[in-house]
Amino acid sequence: EYGDRIGDILTGQAKRFDRGDMIVELGRTEGVIPRREQSRAEHYNPGDRIRAVLVHVERLGKGPQLIISRASELLVKKLFEMEVPEIYDGTVSIVSVARDAGERSKVAGRSRDRDVDPVGACVGRKGTRVQAVIRELRGEKIDIVQYDDDVSQYVRNALNPATINRVAVRDYENREIEVIVSEDQLSLAIGKKGQNVRLASKLTGWRLDIKSEAEKKAEVEAEMERMARASRELSRLPGVEAAVVALLLDAGFRS
Repeated sequence: EYGDRIGDILTGQAKRFDRGDMIVELGRTEGVIPRREQSRAEHYNPGDRIRAVLVHVERLGKGPQLIISRASELLVKKLFEMEVPEIYDGTVSIVSVARDAGERSKVAGRSRDRDVDPVGACVGRKGTRVQAVIRELRGEKIDIVQYDDDVSQYVRNALNPATINRVAVRDYENREIEVIVSEDQLSLAIGKKGQNVRLASKLTGWRLDIKSEAEKKAEVEAEMERMARASRELSRLPGVEAAVVALLLDAGFRS
């Protein structure tokens, strides 16, 4: 009955707790919200109504067990699908969700219709749609950002509300990006306990290295000093001409 309903939101009643796991009465059967799938910001008592997303059907020896979640990114995605008609009809889609359950989520949306703004559609008039999701998640903060095929722009959007000066792809293969911000934006870009950069990194799928302008300047100056020192060192070698020194430096040799 539930095998092909992964991702559905189920409504039930908190029944009891078993070693930290919450057993939920779902009518004809029970579901389990393991401790790892519970939101830190929430507390339920037996008898409380609860909505959770079905993430897994475990086929155990004693019979199948429904694993449901209040902490999954899927719950955020499904709640937006319920609140935003443009997602339901396929005009807007949620590309990615990154979440610290109970604290903050980042949601990236894109639109198939140029006249429909995905962020505006998810926020709703006067914030009504996003507020409905926030209420269901017990006050969890939600940042909605626009997905962009250009990874640099997508990273800028994902690090909202910080203002980004420059973004440079450092390594395509390992998906590493360097982000430069002004001094007064550094703590905002990183976020409390690194939350903003961690969620932005999870949302985009790229490792983000955030530096202030001063840090970047010091790094460039140190590298130039290393290059100059290496150039002098290599030039002293017998039979090594300037053109060869330049090639060695380009290839990354510093001694």
